[in-house]
Amino acid sequence: MATRTLSRISKALLAPALALGATVGLASAPASAAVWNSCDQWGNTSLNGYTLYNNIWGSGAGSQCVWANSGTNWGVWADHPNTGGIKSYPNSKKVINKTITSLSSLTSTYNVTVPSSGAYNTSYDIWDTDYDYEIMLWVNHNGAVGPLGTSQGSVTLGGHTWNVYKGDNGANQVFSFLRTSDSTSGSVSILPILKWIKDTKGWMGNETIGDVQFGYEITSSSGGLNFTTDNLTVSGG
Repeated sequence: MATRTLSRISKALLAPALALGATVGLASAPASAAVWNSCDQWGNTSLNGYTLYNNIWGSGAGSQCVWANSGTNWGVWADHPNTGGIKSYPNSKKVINKTITSLSSLTSTYNVTVPSSGAYNTSYDIWDTDYDYEIMLWVNHNGAVGPLGTSQGSVTLGGHTWNVYKGDNGANQVFSFLRTSDSTSGSVSILPILKWIKDTKGWMGNETIGDVQFGYEITSSSGGLNFTTDNLTVSGG
């Protein structure tokens, strides 16, 4: 899991320079033609305030293609082998760039369609601007996947009850919140979670929150599986 986080940071930072927009047709896109699609490893684009990344970063990955009708309606077809280790984290990103104390709210809604097979989690990945801290919010997961670090008990915050894990991958602190029951739709208030980490636990200071990402951390999807973000909103100010 340590390699996962470090690799994803470096690949995310390199993606805008490396992904020059070459795209190919995508048979698994919905019937209505997507406005953008890509099977490039680092394929990315910006749509209505969100940045989409294909983001195939793990070793031993197979094929993966992303399509998008907008930054809030998009999906992925992935065929990664049934082996250990995370292969990719296709996601949609909203940039916040505000300190925790300056935020009056930070909320999100999600509605997804995910497969019943494979190994993956559907998660928010929230970063400070210096990439010292990673906060993951797992809203569902399937198969042989698990968080980094050790259990810190459970807490009810932001409209959900979570099992909390705290770890260090050598590059940054990782705080993982796993919803105690899987969900494919709902809303989450992210700011109370950040304040709990900062004020209640004292695990970080008044960090500037940079990226709020939402996507699918895929370990395996043998034979080809579809992950669809039917709707997503991220707002804060």
